[in-house]
Amino acid sequence: MIENLDICVLQRKMSRFSQQRVGSVKERESIMLIAIFSAVESGFIYALMALGVYLSFRILDFPDLTVDGSFVTGGAVAAVSIVNGVPPVLATFYALIAGFIAGIITGVLNTKGKINPLLSGILMMIALYSINLRIMGKPNIALLNETTVYKQIEGFWSSLGIDEFLNSILTTLGADRLPGTWAVLIVMIIVTTIVKFIIDYFLKTEVGLALRATGDNEKMIRSLSANTDNLKIIGLGISNGLVALSGAFVAQNDGFTDVSVGIGMIVIGLASVIIGEAIFGTKTIARATLAVIAGAVLYRIVLTLALRVKFLETGDAKLITASLVIIALVAPKIIEKQKENARKKKKRALLAEGGGADNA
Repeated sequence: MIENLDICVLQRKMSRFSQQRVGSVKERESIMLIAIFSAVESGFIYALMALGVYLSFRILDFPDLTVDGSFVTGGAVAAVSIVNGVPPVLATFYALIAGFIAGIITGVLNTKGKINPLLSGILMMIALYSINLRIMGKPNIALLNETTVYKQIEGFWSSLGIDEFLNSILTTLGADRLPGTWAVLIVMIIVTTIVKFIIDYFLKTEVGLALRATGDNEKMIRSLSANTDNLKIIGLGISNGLVALSGAFVAQNDGFTDVSVGIGMIVIGLASVIIGEAIFGTKTIARATLAVIAGAVLYRIVLTLALRVKFLETGDAKLITASLVIIALVAPKIIEKQKENARKKKKRALLAEGGGADNA
């Protein structure tokens, strides 16, 4: 009797333990879902910056380090404008213009000042640090109590009932924790897609084709009487305009901007470009720009998952980024080398078989 009672107690304890484990697993899965959702959301915001980096590094073949400064410039201009009562949409447009001007100055330093491309980008990046401090008036600006473009969107979005519909689908699938709003994600998908199609169209125009030719072979395009200096200036202006636009959206999404938030941004942009190209390829311009956007989202997801590893901390984000870039650069070469060795081995085997047949 006592033994049976002990067994029953043990079974109840095991049952409670099992339920707790199931609950904790379900809780972890819900937290993971929210973390990945936030990563995808951030990925589409940073995709605009990645598209800007793609234009300078891949299309123009220009190592533009202005990105680290122009990203902050976008956030600073948008934040200061919003704090001073400028409508958020107009403030975001001001940020784009400020980034465009920064890119133009970098282009002028390189083309008219005859300064090395890498050095001209570094000089502008350093100058922008002080300029950004001047714009902001202090190292950081909070936007938590200000009306941002996202708060305006959420106010309109909540009346549509889309959040309830999408969250009900997640609830049906067993999710406990649900996103606060889908507005930011869906709006950024739309904005990023529009920018992608504009870039695709622009790069197929006469100016866009000349821009691509300048990056491929500047001497050849010069021999055809094209003004490569102006093309470079325009290209760098558009590139940094997109970077600043991304900076403005990030500042409004995070609720603050800081003068040091742009450190390492160029590496993040390159990581997005390289990861996207390695996975999705670059056969056409449309495919390449899609690869860049997908790369930005994948980078954010991988970074989020990596930071959930116990021995890694938030401060290791830059190390993880550098590691991802190294892997994305080295892995395709290793795979290609293995394929080449396999082809050579197969060729040797076929030649050996052919030689044996001739001797017979």
